[in-house]
Amino acid sequence: MLNRRKILTAAASLAVVPAATATSAFASSERYVEVPGGKVWVNVVGSGRRPPLLLLHGGPGAGHDYLEPLGQLGEDRTVVFYDQLGCGRSDKPDDPSLWTLDRSIAELDAVRCALNLDRCHLYGHSWGGWLAIEYLARKHRGVHAVVLASTSSSMEEFVAGTRYLRTLLPQDVQQTLDYYEAKGEFTAPEYLDAVNVFYANFLCRLPQPYPAPLQRSFDNLDGNQVYATMNGPNEFVVNGTLKDWDRTAQLGQIKNPVLLTRGRYDEFAEPCTDTLEQGIPHTKRVEFPNSAHMAMWEDQQAYINALSSFLADAE
Repeated sequence: MLNRRKILTAAASLAVVPAATATSAFASSERYVEVPGGKVWVNVVGSGRRPPLLLLHGGPGAGHDYLEPLGQLGEDRTVVFYDQLGCGRSDKPDDPSLWTLDRSIAELDAVRCALNLDRCHLYGHSWGGWLAIEYLARKHRGVHAVVLASTSSSMEEFVAGTRYLRTLLPQDVQQTLDYYEAKGEFTAPEYLDAVNVFYANFLCRLPQPYPAPLQRSFDNLDGNQVYATMNGPNEFVVNGTLKDWDRTAQLGQIKNPVLLTRGRYDEFAEPCTDTLEQGIPHTKRVEFPNSAHMAMWEDQQAYINALSSFLADAE
């Protein structure tokens, strides 16, 4: 998940690590693909004979931008970025009825069909991980290895984790969160400041200004209808269409080789990854010690190396 509000610098945040720099130097091919509800922007980078890697970004509604460091994997395979409908460079229809899991699954199928991705690897980060799990649980064919990055198998476990992590924040921050949530005032400036203390600790620990692609994804979420409809006000108060989502009982049906990644300070708390590891038969697990939710920036080279090694081993 990602919050729809821009993240503010917070004095109460923990230690941070230096910002990383990235993006792929490989040639790219941009296009638009027709999906249910409109057109989505797609960019294919890299080349090579190895199976393509299809990326599912978080949010919902964050756009592909913050995943741009993964373009470095394009040395021996194509890497497929796309902005899901409702964000980034894709169409943004004003229609809350579109923001459902069923339509998102159909969108993913449409992208695969348009690009002839009969066989590919799948990477899902945060909400993108939920989408990947849902996709696999519905027994879609042609997916080989899978990366489930900073995600969970249920909304309930994710929210339980964020509720625990906020108890680690300063007492006055916790009191501010509790006070405004009891009143239902989720846009009060004091409340948003308190929420941003949480994010400075558990979403992204880099100092500001953020790298431009990362900031673009945060900007994508500002007032985003997809996030508001599917999730709700923020990561603690989830009252959208995903509030009861739970695929824990179906994890055993995922027979693919799966890499589980999380940051040490991730807003997806450790039990979320534990449940995935216990439920999925064939997993490898990697934790990044300097990272919260944005390991592709906070522990960038180690992150790229881990993904590259896993995909090569799976092939």
